Amino acid sequence: MAALQNPKRKIKRLVLSKSKSQNLGDEARDIVNSFGQIEIVPPDQLHALLPENAIHQGIAVQANPLHAYDIEDIPKLTENQSSCSVAVLDQVTDPHNVGAILRSAAAFGVAAVIIPDRHSPPITGVLARSASGAVETVPLIRVNNLARALDKLEEFGFWRIGMDGTADQELDDAVKGAAKVALILGSEGKGLRRLTAEKCDLMGKLPISSQIESLNVSNAAAIAFYEMARRLRKQ
Repeated sequence: MAALQNPKRKIKRLVLSKSKSQNLGDEARDIVNSFGQIEIVPPDQLHALLPENAIHQGIAVQANPLHAYDIEDIPKLTENQSSCSVAVLDQVTDPHNVGAILRSAAAFGVAAVIIPDRHSPPITGVLARSASGAVETVPLIRVNNLARALDKLEEFGFWRIGMDGTADQELDDAVKGAAKVALILGSEGKGLRRLTAEKCDLMGKLPISSQIESLNVSNAAAIAFYEMARRLRKQ
């Protein structure tokens, strides 16, 4: 639905199963009907169009990729904002996690999510579904060299804060006084790489109980985005 409503998204084909076409809610029906060229197909034909084990709920689109943003677009994406934030993912490889992080970024006003081109998942149906529409609203910026991208963020005036469970201060204190924040989250298993950590201005941690060592990266991102948004609104 988000893809169909996005004027920047070029939809080439819209396919529904017969049962789905008969059970759309009023709002969804209006969105689907606005596309015009709808194909109603048997379930097995819809399955054949999609990757194995794809969870499609009876509806699928074939679409062109969205405009590819560049790190140089960050100033434009954050212009006219007295305070703003972006997220940087250091080799987060699970598409479910990247999708969930995009969803949280949309919820808490994170201007963009930056990922390395290598060791990061492509935008597939799995990632888009996990993002619940946020693929259409939050720019996902791929960079060839994450260290150079972090240098660029420094040039643009961002305070680079890495997430690390062993940090000396909590994220709320690390963000204090910063108008522009780049929050950097490490991979699911190894956390931040050494070179990435060296590029950070500060390290911050979440105030989690000693009963557990760490959170899943997408859960940590959601809490961190909330903490950032709350602190930036106060400043």
